[in-house]
Amino acid sequence: MSRSASSSGRTGRPPVTSREQILAAARLLIERDGWEKLTVRRLAAELGIGATTLYHHVRDKEELLVLLLNDYVSGTERPQLPDEPRERIVAAAIAIHDALAAAWPWATEVLMTDGFVGRLDTKALWMVETVVAGAIDRGCTPDQAIVVFRSLWYYTVGEVIVRANSRRRPDDQRFVPADATPANFDASQAPRLAAIGHRWATVAAQDTYAQGLHALVDGLLAQAAPTGAERDQGSDG
Repeated sequence: MSRSASSSGRTGRPPVTSREQILAAARLLIERDGWEKLTVRRLAAELGIGATTLYHHVRDKEELLVLLLNDYVSGTERPQLPDEPRERIVAAAIAIHDALAAAWPWATEVLMTDGFVGRLDTKALWMVETVVAGAIDRGCTPDQAIVVFRSLWYYTVGEVIVRANSRRRPDDQRFVPADATPANFDASQAPRLAAIGHRWATVAAQDTYAQGLHALVDGLLAQAAPTGAERDQGSDG
């Protein structure tokens, strides 16, 4: 049944006719109730349509979140990318981090699979393209460039999720109170940790993402190796 035929008999609120309407309503639900509460049925109720009608537009919650992410990323301003490949990689990774951490921390949980790149649209792929191209320009093989991106992605997603979870409300069952941090280690079992445990919470609260990112990028690029053919040519010289 076509969308127009399924909605032709409805009265009251106008039927949903665009992706923009669906995404706007989904964003409202997330901002009001949290992304965990977002479901296709709740979204349909918010829009004043039947869930069956909405399923013509989105297959499930995961697809809806991917659409939201693509829509958000395509609307963010691209940073001025440096000419030097290493700095381009860093700038793109920071852009990924900031986009997820500042406005849409829930998006990382949607993209915690290796196949997520295939679900990004062309406007969102520039971040991935920048990292991969920068790695290749710095001498990485294509396979090494993929490893560079995957490693940076794992680091970034992990950092964003930990920070987001650390800011949960005390009434959230997943909330970990500050006094649960490892401040009182058993010196007989872990003497080094016992000596620095009182500093743990203070240091952990610091934003060290950029510092770790630079170190990780440098370490990954340092592993860039010539191809087999290039190695053979070098040994002949």
